[in-house]
Amino acid sequence: MKKHLFPLFLLLLGANASAQQDFFALVGKDTPNIVFNDFRALDLTNGTSGEKIFTSDSSAKVFSQTRNGSVTEDKNAYNNSQAMNMATLAYDSYNNNLVYMPMFSSNIYVLNAKTKEITLVENNVARITSCDINSHVTRMATGYDGSIYAINNAGTQFLQISRKGNQYVVNDLGIIKDDASNGKNSFTTIETGFGGDMIADADNNFYVFSASGNVFKVSVKELKAKFVGKISGIPENYSVNGSAVNSKGKVVIASAKGAPLYEVDLNTLQAKQLAGEQNLHIYDLASKYFANDKALSTNFFANLDIYPTRVDDKYINVNVNDKTVKGNLTMTVFDLSGKNVMKQNLSIKDGSLNQQVYLKNLVTGAYLVSITNESGKILLNKKILVAE
Repeated sequence: MKKHLFPLFLLLLGANASAQQDFFALVGKDTPNIVFNDFRALDLTNGTSGEKIFTSDSSAKVFSQTRNGSVTEDKNAYNNSQAMNMATLAYDSYNNNLVYMPMFSSNIYVLNAKTKEITLVENNVARITSCDINSHVTRMATGYDGSIYAINNAGTQFLQISRKGNQYVVNDLGIIKDDASNGKNSFTTIETGFGGDMIADADNNFYVFSASGNVFKVSVKELKAKFVGKISGIPENYSVNGSAVNSKGKVVIASAKGAPLYEVDLNTLQAKQLAGEQNLHIYDLASKYFANDKALSTNFFANLDIYPTRVDDKYINVNVNDKTVKGNLTMTVFDLSGKNVMKQNLSIKDGSLNQQVYLKNLVTGAYLVSITNESGKILLNKKILVAE
């Protein structure tokens, strides 16, 4: 895996990540069958549930992207925003959206976590039928490039959901095949590779945590799944149904069978049980974090920030309102390899600054923005996504 060359200070950021609403669960009812109950925030510091963002009984306001208007859905159908069978969830932190798909439908739904409005993306790319378990999309995660990625059970469809302006576009990236070294641990068979969830790393690779506890590393470029190993430290009959990276860079896994949450070290695949709620039926997990990410956002001053984090028009705003921040500031932008691609001097007066900065010559992709004072002290590090 490629080594990142970010400055040394970035290696220390993980411990400073602040507790916020950035970890989510797709939770089912207390029943042996898959029955959707709600999307909710999780507080992993104490392992307890937070706000229920959207439930099976919520009033759904659905806007069709294709039809450019509001739609009324049949709640008894497989393809509606509150369908009974759901097993995918991803968090688009740039737009504060939860993205998900009903298991028996090709429809994609984008739920604004703040307004609770839902955008329906009618997806003609995926080929999903209720009676074909191979076609069911059960794994989903946000990639480091800001797009949403999803994989069906058999790996025959690898979907990329990208935002182009105000529209979502779906692409089929192709068929994922087993690496030649996998042997009996196949990514494409029910016993070893089906179900579960996936997470992304900072190199835009994906790790699929199958229901059986097997872990596969999926290369987007090669469209191959390489068996990494099997999770240890969980009960033998534990069904892994959700996975997401926490603020420490560890992977949290969850089960639809009402079992405890576990934290897994991606390097050793050793799991340890987390404290908190023990009987949640979790079908999927989602967060804003990535494995092997040296660019975790850190803000050392409450009244210093940059926005937006998703940049559609090449401009970002730097805002300071803190009299303890003195002298001139420097804003430096790093690409994913750690290369300095842009530097901008900022003039602050009496602890106040509100300046718009043009991100010239930056191509589409993820970047780290760092702001330092005259002595070189870091005041803010934040990841942004420059979109088309």
